[in-house]
Amino acid sequence: MKNKFTYIDLFAGCGGLSLGLHQAGWQGLFAIEKSPDAFKTLEHNLIKNKNHFNWPNWLPQQAHEINTVLDKYASSLEKLKGKVTMIAGGPPCQGFSMAGKRNEFDLRNDLINSYINFVKIVEPKIIFFENVKGFTMEFKKSKEKGIAYSTQVTQKLNDAGYFVRGQLVNFGDYGVPQKRTRFILVGIKKTLPNATQEKAEMFFESLKDNRFEFLKEKGLSVETNLQDAISDLFKQNGLKETPGYPTFQSGIYGKEKGNYQKLMRVGINDKIADSHRFPKHSTEIINRFKNILDETSLERRNFNISKIIQEKYNIKKRTVIPLNGLDKTPTITTLPDDYIHYSEPRILTVREYARIQSFPDWYVFQGKYTTGGILRTKEVPRYTQIGNAIPPLFSEQSGLVLKQLLYNG
Repeated sequence: MKNKFTYIDLFAGCGGLSLGLHQAGWQGLFAIEKSPDAFKTLEHNLIKNKNHFNWPNWLPQQAHEINTVLDKYASSLEKLKGKVTMIAGGPPCQGFSMAGKRNEFDLRNDLINSYINFVKIVEPKIIFFENVKGFTMEFKKSKEKGIAYSTQVTQKLNDAGYFVRGQLVNFGDYGVPQKRTRFILVGIKKTLPNATQEKAEMFFESLKDNRFEFLKEKGLSVETNLQDAISDLFKQNGLKETPGYPTFQSGIYGKEKGNYQKLMRVGINDKIADSHRFPKHSTEIINRFKNILDETSLERRNFNISKIIQEKYNIKKRTVIPLNGLDKTPTITTLPDDYIHYSEPRILTVREYARIQSFPDWYVFQGKYTTGGILRTKEVPRYTQIGNAIPPLFSEQSGLVLKQLLYNG
């Protein structure tokens, strides 16, 4: 039976958006992601394990760069015109990121135009677009001074024939154990029956209204915090050799504590969690982390360490955040060294990162754990894949509301 809710995931990353849409009953056609590492993760979990994509014969099932697809497969894309329910995804957005130096001339920002061109060719019924908070900031240097990039994109999509609404959404308000505010944009094709500007705006109201019922059905709460998410993954639970990495050790599962952990562990019978490999900290680092945790009050947790602590331990690193188990985490970045676990003197593991982003434990991550130096521009290791992802728990809620919008006209 053909699913009437079909979509293409552009800039798919490791599959956070696709996983949520899969759980909401959408059918993937294909995904475009240029990083071989991130694509391997998406392929392993959603193509091979869940058979989620109805991949077309004309497109090789591998990592692709969007402009190559636009050039090389133009005629095949033209044939999809009007036949796809949704185009989803968010172009890489480092140029707008609040975490680094914002640069509106960053070449990666131009991928947004590739996204818009893709939409113009395929003409989906609806658009779902995600980007960083900085996307709503105004330009300062260019001829577009005073205009936010989000406003420009909204106008371009409006000109392409869509009723568009964009606004900032905090994923922490949707049961994700992390305060993560992102720019979400929804577009509805103007030629659809009953399509109006109000319908595009209705998405955000419905999303907000539906969240309590959605979470209640899963036994979850809006208030899920870090401790709720990862307190069964303590190092003190015991260690075993990491599969594939004999010189490293991984953590053994502790007892499930609460419904969030229960949901994350559905279908898992292993003793060791995937990607729950502990870093090899030196004794000096462990002692420093212990002291920082001891000397940072709960009120000061989830913020950068104080100047006093910085100077006391001669820390040159710009960001060191001791986490608070009783709160949601700040937005996790692609750099695990930025955070100290709330009760153990160490950084978080890849699996703990995944839990914070609401990836279930059956979701297996591929590629290196970390990378550095010049390789950072070429490789997308596991931490980075997760740090860049859309939380599946939020994507699922979005997917259900997007279906409602179509049902209602």
